[in-house]
Amino acid sequence: MPVKEEGGRGGRLAELNESIVRCRRCPRLTTYREMVAKVKVKRFLGQEYWGRPVPGFGDPHARLLVVGLAPAAHGGNRTGRLFTGDSSGDWLFRAMHETGFCNQPFSVSKHDGLELRSAYVTAVVRCAPPGNRPLPLEIANCNSYLIAEIEELKEVEVILALGRISYAVCLKVLRAESRPPFGHGRTYDLGKGRPKLVASYHPSRQNTQTGRLSWEEWVKVFLTCRRLLGRASPSP
Repeated sequence: MPVKEEGGRGGRLAELNESIVRCRRCPRLTTYREMVAKVKVKRFLGQEYWGRPVPGFGDPHARLLVVGLAPAAHGGNRTGRLFTGDSSGDWLFRAMHETGFCNQPFSVSKHDGLELRSAYVTAVVRCAPPGNRPLPLEIANCNSYLIAEIEELKEVEVILALGRISYAVCLKVLRAESRPPFGHGRTYDLGKGRPKLVASYHPSRQNTQTGRLSWEEWVKVFLTCRRLLGRASPSP
């Protein structure tokens, strides 16, 4: 993760993330995330869970913003970093590494050496929801955090929304004049001076193990993002 820039953009993002970590706006999510952290699954019994809201992370000068749905109960809610320690993260960071957006193809803990390159990863909801299904009010409660991130990440040119809910929320917080239907791999131009929005299926097991999302189609999404950024090939 990039070093904090005191008084600069990295510092302001750090302050925002501290506010996110302290958040208790949603009673149901607060109760659930803390319960999961105490009543652990067998394979993680010896580990200390994060059990708090999970902030975004990455390059404060990112040109690509990846927006997921929410932390996994035994992934981000355990490790304290989004898409870290779960199968969705395996797909995400492998593809980002293959296309030059991070330095390694895996993420297992906050201290594994992962660095994002011109990319920032965040989520619509910052707490693990029961059944991976946040309620509309819970999504609305988190919108201000996503808005603040987008305002702070001033160099973002492309936003990649993972899943229909993330796509709908991105349209809302970006105040899109129209609401085109979701389509995997599609690019939406929201107007001059606004980031391009790319839609993708979420790399959840429900999508990857059923074949709804193939590896080839998944990588193609990141190649599309790179093309929109004017960089046809991955960074060395």
